[in-house]
Amino acid sequence: MKKLQKGRRFHRERGQRIALLKTLASSLILKGKIKTTEAKAKELSPFVQKKITRAKIGDLASRKILLGYFSEKVVKKLMDEVAPKYKERKGGYSRIVKAGIRKSDSSNMAIIELV
Repeated sequence: MKKLQKGRRFHRERGQRIALLKTLASSLILKGKIKTTEAKAKELSPFVQKKITRAKIGDLASRKILLGYFSEKVVKKLMDEVAPKYKERKGGYSRIVKAGIRKSDSSNMAIIELV
């Protein structure tokens, strides 16, 4: 019997999905706010929140784990600027705001930003 899988597939293979989430997360961490499709934003939110929670720990092991996902530039910003900002916050580091419909293919767009 086929069981429901967790998460969206985006018509991509596993490696491509992970690469998509990594690049979207890197852009979000560096810029603070990005515009993407609503489905990608909803899939990105828990991914980024887990990485911020990991960065809040702040030890060497956490830094090495994050370096497995992101470049050194992104990890430095995440550990030095983003994580200390959320030190007292228990979760909910990102906000998704609907941004209408894209004209070319009628996709629902959203803006995801760090709170």
